[in-house]
Order: sequence, then C-alpha cells, then structure tokens
Amino acid sequence: MDELRGARVILRPKRQEDAANDYAWRCDPELARLDAAPVLRSSYYEFLMAYREEPAYPNARSRRFAVDEVAAGKHIGNAMIYEIDHERAEAELGIMIGDKAYWGTGYGTDAVRLLVAHVFTQLPLARIYLATLDWNLRAHRSFAKCGFAPCGSMRREGQSFILMELFRHQWEARQQPALRGTAPQGEGIPPKEGA
Repeated sequence: MDELRGARVILRPKRQEDAANDYAWRCDPELARLDAAPVLRSSYYEFLMAYREEPAYPNARSRRFAVDEVAAGKHIGNAMIYEIDHERAEAELGIMIGDKAYWGTGYGTDAVRLLVAHVFTQLPLARIYLATLDWNLRAHRSFAKCGFAPCGSMRREGQSFILMELFRHQWEARQQPALRGTAPQGEGIPPKEGA
C-alpha cells in the first residue's frame, strides 16, 4: 500500500522505526485507559523482538497503519482495521493518537476519514464499526464527524462502550459533494492503489 495523504495526516505502512513510539504509547497509563487496555509491562527488548517478527507473519484479517503529521512527517499515532470479515462484508476500526500534543486538533478525525475512504474504495466491505468508551466524548464527536452513528452499547471487562457504525452507502452519499469538487478538506476520495 502506498501512503494515503489527507489535509493533516498521512497514513502509511508501519515500519520498524515506529517501535520506540509504539512502546512508549503502550506503556502510558493515560493512553492505556483511553484504549481500555492494560499498561504494557514487558521490557523494550521483549517488545522489540515481537515487533520485528510481526511483518513476517501478516494477518489477512487486519491492516495496520502509522499516522504521520503532514508538515513534519512526524509519527503521531496508529490506525488499523481488524476483524476483517469478507463473508459479513465488515471490519472494525481502531485509532490512537499517541502524541498528546496533537489531541483535539482534528488529526484523529482526518486519519479516520482517510482510513474509511481506503476501506470503502479498496475492499469489498459494506460496513465499518467500532467500540469506544462511553465516557470518551471527544472520540464520539470525532467519529460522528466522519459519519459514524451509535448503534448499541456493550460491556467488556467492567467497562461500558458505545458501538458505532458506518455503511458504505452512507459514506458514498457523503462523498457526492466531493465528486462535484466541494468536499470539506480531508474528505475526498483517495486515488486507488497503484494509480
């Protein structure tokens, strides 16, 4: 996959040099809380050994991307689609802006828009869904800006989540202004891979 460029971010394939940031973010208690995950307790060496092995064993049910800030090319987070299910024509989306200096400024929203456009232009999927903590209102607003709508709730490991979804036909309807050249920045359709 080539990189995907938005108004504020670039989504690109993960690289080995992302490991230091990824390790620091996984060890951060505030980020772990937002991700509803435990704080990473392994050593950097152990983390790096597993990180180096990952490209050798690609997973057909997921695609991982680094999120870079456009102007400086700085790695500021990660985004992924996972649980890709071709029979049900759906996948789950996840994102984390690990560099806190970029929180609340539209970088995450731009990354989600790019990832959604990539999924709906490159994969035969009809639905993207996600689960976000019920108290994370900043995330709810960001996902809503990208077209996601609440579709339920769930509890997992003592935490409450809001489920949100976006269907291909809804996304395509939002792209109609883009086809006439009047799309808000960052919402255009990226070129197909290899184009």
